Amino acid sequence: MKGPKRKFEQFCKLHVPGNPLILYNIWNPGSAQAVASAGAKALATSSYAVAEAHGFTDGEHTPLFFVIDNLRRIVEATELPVSVDLEGGYTDQAKPANIGETIDLALDAGAVGCNLEDSVPATGKLRKAHDQAARIRTARKTANKAGLPFFINARTDVFLQGPSEQHNAAIVSEAVERAKAYADAGADCLFVPGLANIALIEKLVKASPLPINIMVDDALSIGALADSGVARVSYGASPYINATNALDEAARKANG
Repeated sequence: MKGPKRKFEQFCKLHVPGNPLILYNIWNPGSAQAVASAGAKALATSSYAVAEAHGFTDGEHTPLFFVIDNLRRIVEATELPVSVDLEGGYTDQAKPANIGETIDLALDAGAVGCNLEDSVPATGKLRKAHDQAARIRTARKTANKAGLPFFINARTDVFLQGPSEQHNAAIVSEAVERAKAYADAGADCLFVPGLANIALIEKLVKASPLPINIMVDDALSIGALADSGVARVSYGASPYINATNALDEAARKANG
């Protein structure tokens, strides 16, 4: 267990406010090896990319057994720490319907951490903060029972409930309240996809008890995010989209 624990600890230490961990998200062993060879310090899957690359659609339509098998093959293909996007935790698909079982499967496959989102995959509707905190608490207890410092990246979708033009300080306050509840439940980081306003990001970083993970946006540079105190930057689905677009362009050229 000494080796795996070292990998967990390595991953946790990479989350430094002002010097963020950059995650160019992957979807299979080949993409993992490509990103690793480019100098990545850690790897993380994108649920959208995993789904689309294997003939499924995002939103927990990829069977859990496939997600875990794909994770295991990624972990075996690289020496880097690997975090897995578990969406809502597959609590409706896992049998028994318990997020602890999903975390056990991810741990067994070699993941050092995961994303857990607070919206319902089928509808995008936000769960109540105390309900999501209870799910995070169960995930943390499961990891503690295994004796591993599993990194829980608690994703809140408060900024995905409306257009970016409507993002304001009130939504930041809601995110901070959720961050407090999730931190108390055992989360390690707060992931806020959809937030691209640097002034609001700075407010959130200052008020949150958890380090902040931001999704890359065309309007945001890594330097600006680092200056704002962000601890983790994710590329999400864009690496997969860029790769498939490049493949499409090359195939069109090849076929005249």
